[in-house]
Amino acid sequence: MKTIKLFAIDIDGTITINGDGAINLEILSKLRYLIKLGYKIIYVTGRSSTEAFILSVFGGTTKISIGENGGVITKSPTDHILLADKEKCMIGYNLLAKEFDNIENKQVFPRMTEVVLTRTFDIDKGNKILKENKLDLSIVDSNYAFHINEKKINKAYGLKYLLNTLKINTSEVVAIGDSETDIPMFELCQNSVTFESSKVKVKKMAKFVVKGESGEGLINALDLIIREKTID
Repeated sequence: MKTIKLFAIDIDGTITINGDGAINLEILSKLRYLIKLGYKIIYVTGRSSTEAFILSVFGGTTKISIGENGGVITKSPTDHILLADKEKCMIGYNLLAKEFDNIENKQVFPRMTEVVLTRTFDIDKGNKILKENKLDLSIVDSNYAFHINEKKINKAYGLKYLLNTLKINTSEVVAIGDSETDIPMFELCQNSVTFESSKVKVKKMAKFVVKGESGEGLINALDLIIREKTID
C-alpha cells in the first residue's frame, strides 16, 4: 500500500461548472480540507500557469502550478520554469494560418510556451500538415481550446519534472481529469480518476471512474481517496 502525498488536478471540466470557467465552491472547501490533512494539491491545466497559480493563492491550496499542458511550472508570480520554446510553436501557427481560413487565436491569458487556438478547424488535418513539414509539434484538444505544443510537452512531462524536484514518487500521486490531455498523467501515475461523463478513451485509461460532472465528479473522487487514505 502506498500513501498518497499529492493530487494532480485538471481545472476545466474538473473543478469548473457550466462550461464558463466558474469554480465549484464546494470543491475548494474539499481541497482546503486536504491541505489541512497534509496533502499537496497541484493544478495541472491547459490554461496558463498564471491562472492556475492565482487559483491556488485565492483557493488556499499548494502555491505551485503547472500550465500550458505541461509547458510551464509557476512557483511564484515571477518564478516560471519554461520547459518548451514558444517560437517553435509560432512557426507551426504561421504555417497553419496559410492553410486554414478559419484559424484564429483564442482570447486567453498570455502564453509562454504554446499557441492557443479556437476549436474551429480540422485538428487531424492540422496535425497532418505539421507532420508533413517535419515540425516537432502537435495540436492537442483540451475541450477548452486547441493547443500547439512541442511534441515532448504534455501534462505528464511537466508533472514528472515537478515531482522530481519535490522528491515525490508517481505511486504517491492521484491524477484527476476529464479530457484526452489528462491521459499522459494517467499513464504516469499509478492512481488516476476520471468521470462517467468523460470520453470513452479517457475512461479506459483511468484507474477509477466516478459519477458526476461539472465539478460534482471531483467531489466524489476526493471522497473516494479520503475514505481509502491509501491506494493499492
